[in-house]
Amino acid sequence: MPGHSQRPVVIAVDAMSGDRGPDVVVKAAQAALQRHSHVSIVLTGPEPVLAALLGEIDLPRGRVSIEPAAEVVAMDDSPARALRGKKNSSMRRALELVKAGTADACVSAGNTGALVAKSRYVLKTMPGIDRPAIVSVIPARAGHTCMLDLGANPDCSATHLLQFAVMGSVIAGDIFEIDSPRVGLLNIGVESIKGTEVIQKAGELLQGSTLNYIGYVEGNDIFSGRADVVVSDGFTGNVALKTIEGAYREILTVLREEFASDPSAHSRLAALGARLDPRRYNGASLVGLRGVVIKSHGNADEFALANAIDLAMLESEKGVPDQIGEQLAQMFPDAAVS
Repeated sequence: MPGHSQRPVVIAVDAMSGDRGPDVVVKAAQAALQRHSHVSIVLTGPEPVLAALLGEIDLPRGRVSIEPAAEVVAMDDSPARALRGKKNSSMRRALELVKAGTADACVSAGNTGALVAKSRYVLKTMPGIDRPAIVSVIPARAGHTCMLDLGANPDCSATHLLQFAVMGSVIAGDIFEIDSPRVGLLNIGVESIKGTEVIQKAGELLQGSTLNYIGYVEGNDIFSGRADVVVSDGFTGNVALKTIEGAYREILTVLREEFASDPSAHSRLAALGARLDPRRYNGASLVGLRGVVIKSHGNADEFALANAIDLAMLESEKGVPDQIGEQLAQMFPDAAVS
């Protein structure tokens, strides 16, 4: 993702999160720094471990530093345990750097539940936002679709879905430079009588909002290009996302097997694989917070993690939290208090 501004940007990266260890994080930081001359990175984690890894690779001088943190949030830690304990974890330290203004954004590949809980505690939600939501980009026929929530909030009210729609609209507008993103509400049909009471109430709220609401959309519309933003509760969104990822992998596997003996198809398969490669879209925004937080896939390699750092840079440059705050202030004046 090319930068739209050359102001200095500092990204705090939780170096001990994820499944592949700090070695991959350090290499991802190297790739991001090589792409963006105005970005600096602060790695949080045990200083001896990170210093040894940094000493093994060539990094731009003065643009990477270490913020010591002795503890690590494990992937199987409960959100409550991670929040009450491990106050000197690499995850929490990265968030605290954002809160202090030392860093513009936090990137972590760690435990999703813990990251949501710690982010809410350290950074707080914005005025007018009850819960943060996870939003990510999904390749679609006409480009891309922003979808949220993808797992932070299994149970949602109609008001929560309206708030998600506001945040998703801002994200889509920034990433894809769309003036008035089309917002659809995920449902089991497009007819007005379809859906639960919560979905129908959310549809009424969206219809009465200033957003470019196009009505209900179905699962196939995530890819059709009909909507720029698809809104759902976190349970439905997460199931849809995992289904999409599994389908992508299975389709590519079948195509490779079918055309393995056809050399002329190899380049086309490689192009298709690159276009649908989930690593290109790694990095889900945890929106609704008073700061930029990007959740990377736990099993991300250096290519995928560098893309998550790119997204953190872009959202920092665009001032996504401020834009969400402005949009909310226009729609809900009574909620716009600090």
